[in-house]
Amino acid sequence: MPEGDVVWHTARRLHAALAGRALTRSDFRVPRLATADLTGDVVTETVSCGKHLLTRTRSGLTVHTHLRKDGHRIRLILANDDWQAVGYQLGVVELIRTSDERQVTGHLGPDLLGPDWDCAEAVRRLSAEPDRPIGEALLDQRNLAGAGTYFAAEMLFLRGIDPWRPVGEVEDLKALVDLGHRLLDANKMRLGHVTTGDTRPGRESWVYGRAGRPCRRCRTPIRRGEQGPPGQERLRFWCPSCQK
Repeated sequence: MPEGDVVWHTARRLHAALAGRALTRSDFRVPRLATADLTGDVVTETVSCGKHLLTRTRSGLTVHTHLRKDGHRIRLILANDDWQAVGYQLGVVELIRTSDERQVTGHLGPDLLGPDWDCAEAVRRLSAEPDRPIGEALLDQRNLAGAGTYFAAEMLFLRGIDPWRPVGEVEDLKALVDLGHRLLDANKMRLGHVTTGDTRPGRESWVYGRAGRPCRRCRTPIRRGEQGPPGQERLRFWCPSCQK
């Protein structure tokens, strides 16, 4: 599933291609929207909200999509005279009233890349479950929206925090959350994630994707495991020496 920086970048590109132009084609390849047709409607903007994309039109409709992958291929096409936007392997495709967007995004916590980013609110939400492992809590989009397994792993490494440490035992949640905001913000204009400052292939991350390889700081082999409730496990990468 893409991280928030990739979704933000995608929204920016879609906005540049579609906003202010009339649609000459709309093709919803999901059964419940098979008869929907936005041809002639004008796209006003595309914005991101966490990992959700919202493409709004002048008629008061919003095309809501989510980039988590499923087994389908092309599920949505929106086109104008100059550009064609193709939704490939979209996990969610909905057409809703723009005024009803809160129904699909209202549960989200503060958006790490949103214009109304609220670090204090994210900390408050995380703190509401002090016994929950911090690795799980960071990926709960109800706490803060936009971070995925890559950035959670890198955030915890850089702050020296074991993914299984309870939220209530994390010494400075604000510093951890602020770090996540800064990491995503620094990556939002890139096509790939870089947290080490080194863009050379294989050198971009501190721990993510480096299981069995030596820690860049202490040379201890990086570990890989899964964390989360049954059926909802997510990958974790961590250094057992740097993250005690």
